[in-house]
Amino acid sequence: MYTLYSMQRSGNCYKVRLALAHLGIPHRLVEVDILKGETRTPEFLAMNPSGRVPLLEVAPGRYLPESNAILWYIAGGTPLAPEDRIDRAEALQWMFFEQHSLEPNLGAARFWLTMVRGGRELQHHAIEDWMEKGYQALGIMEQHLAERDFFSAGRYTVADIALYAYTHCAPESGFALDAFPAIRAWLARVAAQAGHVPMDGLPAVATAD
Repeated sequence: MYTLYSMQRSGNCYKVRLALAHLGIPHRLVEVDILKGETRTPEFLAMNPSGRVPLLEVAPGRYLPESNAILWYIAGGTPLAPEDRIDRAEALQWMFFEQHSLEPNLGAARFWLTMVRGGRELQHHAIEDWMEKGYQALGIMEQHLAERDFFSAGRYTVADIALYAYTHCAPESGFALDAFPAIRAWLARVAAQAGHVPMDGLPAVATAD
């Protein structure tokens, strides 16, 4: 059985929990609080020297970090991972976009503005940049979704899971989605997928530590 080291409120961790839920994969869930330094202990750093979650133990003593790499690992051979060469490349394109353009802005804003006490004051110099670049990323997504239901392969895939994690909670950190009707419709389609769990929920197949 897999063991997933995860933080409940982390969008990157939520991606993995959501994919596991869709696929009905049993796993042991270990909650790790990065705000308390629990990823900086010698024990955790021995598993993942980068000191980040999510982290998936795929076999005894073998660990896989990085949320999107974990998505591809667990989704391989399922409809969530496109097999067609161009569909697969397009899914990867959007997952790279998520890590380069979306997560550094929407994700950073959410972390500092909703999870860190005094974060707004600590990062006041960065907020305008996060908002500007975050809205640019949302605009690109809106344009793509204007004529499509999902991001690649004409169906729900790991690309949608990767992008959904931080997009669906963007309003928490001040990003208004009123001007993005295609994104709002896509968010509803994702939430309607079989096996969907909200960020604050736990898959029935998980075993909490």
